[in-house]
Amino acid sequence: MDLLEYQGKQYFARYGIPVSPGGVADTVDEAVAVAEKVGYPVVIKAQVQVGGRGKQGGIKLANNVDEVREHAHFILNLVIKDRHGNGYPVRRVWVEKASDIAEEYYASFTLDRSAKKHLGMLSARGGVDIEQVAATEPEAIAYIRVNPSEGLSEATCREWVQAANLNPKAEDGAVAILLSLYRCYTEGDAGLAEINPLILTPDGKVHALDAKVSLDDAAAYRHQEVWNAFEGLEPHDERERAAAEKDLQYVGLEGSVGIIANGAGLAMSTVDIVNQVGGKPANFLDIGGGANADRMVDALTVINDDENVQAIFINIFGGITRCDEIANGIVEAMQRVTLRAPLVVRLDGTNAVEGRAILQANQSDRLIMQPDMLTAAKKAVEIAAKN
Repeated sequence: MDLLEYQGKQYFARYGIPVSPGGVADTVDEAVAVAEKVGYPVVIKAQVQVGGRGKQGGIKLANNVDEVREHAHFILNLVIKDRHGNGYPVRRVWVEKASDIAEEYYASFTLDRSAKKHLGMLSARGGVDIEQVAATEPEAIAYIRVNPSEGLSEATCREWVQAANLNPKAEDGAVAILLSLYRCYTEGDAGLAEINPLILTPDGKVHALDAKVSLDDAAAYRHQEVWNAFEGLEPHDERERAAAEKDLQYVGLEGSVGIIANGAGLAMSTVDIVNQVGGKPANFLDIGGGANADRMVDALTVINDDENVQAIFINIFGGITRCDEIANGIVEAMQRVTLRAPLVVRLDGTNAVEGRAILQANQSDRLIMQPDMLTAAKKAVEIAAKN
């Protein structure tokens, strides 16, 4: 679950991370009330789960009540577009006390799966896209990998801050916040906890000016109070929103090969193998244990609505669910969904021979059988490259 900025700040506050005072507003009058309470000047921010708000007019500084009314009215009628051109109407704003900024930093924790450790990133180049910094000034980012069984000590954290070349005036404040950020990331089972920017004020104080938090859905049962507070969030990706409505485990990516697999592990392996053979996956989609016609229709509909998809790779290993049942589901789904892209299918496991026979009888230029996972991935990538 990806939190909106104001929710991320509420989440940070649970762990003692200082944030700017403010409040949320769904109307212009509510925005004025918050501004009057926190005091001018204030910053009004669109609350949508997509980047690029500032460049599209979604962040405005207001020095008085008239400017609050003007800017709040504008932002609450704004539609923020993502890099794919999808529009996200602004229904809520965050109004916070404006901060004087001396310097801006970047800080985050996420998981380094290959190292099996938590990855911390810290940079004195904050307030901009960290990917841009990594590409143009890789030396400007200080990395730290934390063994989960050992945790992050204050001494190690201080060395990390020094390695990032933060202003010495910010060192103590940054260390304190980073230790808290690590706690909120690990104890809260977050997939990402990011502050960009983390600011140093002219009077030497350090606090979080923004918040980006992604919580692990699988750990919701351990943090029911937090999830109850933030439940009802809509996914920021239109494809993810559609998948959530159909109860599909889906994550949108930016490639051209749509992926359907049964089981999270197989779905992740399918994403990996498409990358390995030179393609770019358009999504992660775990169809779950059952793959009947209705379930397959839902999955194909979501992927079919992604205009970037040029080929669909269905990778199934039959266990409790038999491959002949899955094959019948695929055939029926193709009759119910008008597909823009051809299907490449790999079936293995229980009743695989029977399942392949069913698909073989229906094979065409829109339904292509492949004998194994690697060959199927290569074929899907090949088709996507041609279209």
